[in-house]
Amino acid sequence: MDKIDLDILNCIQSDANLSASQIAKQVKLSTTPCWRRIRKLEEDNVILKKVGLLNRDKLNLGVDVFVAIRTNQHNAAWLESFASAVIEFPEVVEFYRMSGEIDYLMRVVVPDITEFDKFYRRLISSADIHDVSSSFAMERIKYTTSLPLQYAIPE
Repeated sequence: MDKIDLDILNCIQSDANLSASQIAKQVKLSTTPCWRRIRKLEEDNVILKKVGLLNRDKLNLGVDVFVAIRTNQHNAAWLESFASAVIEFPEVVEFYRMSGEIDYLMRVVVPDITEFDKFYRRLISSADIHDVSSSFAMERIKYTTSLPLQYAIPE
């Protein structure tokens, strides 16, 4: 991967609808070599997939809830069961195993507190959880799906 590849990735992160020729113009390449580089980035799993970002407000999904979970079950079978259950909840858009005092952290997107309560009840019935703590985001100050490419090491 070189600087041109990183420039291509920046273009795609900004707008996945750009054609190869539009990206080529921005990175100062001709279309065919640019298209080949994009295909190679896809084949190498640098580009995993291209998706559309939706307007949450138009879809009645204005509430972010960060759910911190602690468990007293630290074994592979419990984790597999819990992770399988959580993955099935469409409201969970991010899910992490953590270090420190919190064992798992998830970001949940719902329309309102009533719907979160319904989600919460389904969550706690899905696994043996020691402690659940939920924090509602009051304001989204920064949100991006773009990764910081300055850390990628060009060849």
